[in-house]
Amino acid sequence: QVQLEESGGGLVQAGDSLRVSCLVSGGAFSKHNVAWFRQVPGKEREFVVSISRGGTITDYADSMKDRFTISRDNAQNMVFLDMNNLKPEDTAVYYCAARTGYSGRYTHISDYAYWGQGTQVTVSS
Repeated sequence: QVQLEESGGGLVQAGDSLRVSCLVSGGAFSKHNVAWFRQVPGKEREFVVSISRGGTITDYADSMKDRFTISRDNAQNMVFLDMNNLKPEDTAVYYCAARTGYSGRYTHISDYAYWGQGTQVTVSS
């Protein structure tokens, strides 16, 4: 059973940086493509960024690619999302998601079978 656990969320000010992390357990981590999504109450969950199994393929939502960076450490079974120059509109619950299979570009909610519980990121103005 694959389980994901996010950590690192919190309250920051506009312009600050924050790293959120995702620990993936169960199954072979190196076989998982992993992504971050985020959701604001009352709105649909939206894609943020994804990373392939080996870390060589990344996809970013257009509005975030200049400020956010995804990385993974296969030795630690961890995926990281570094967020810079945060804005109040980045306030959301950030979810980590994983899928097994071939490396590729997976940007849709339906692409992912495994999800974490989410971590709240709040950016004050």
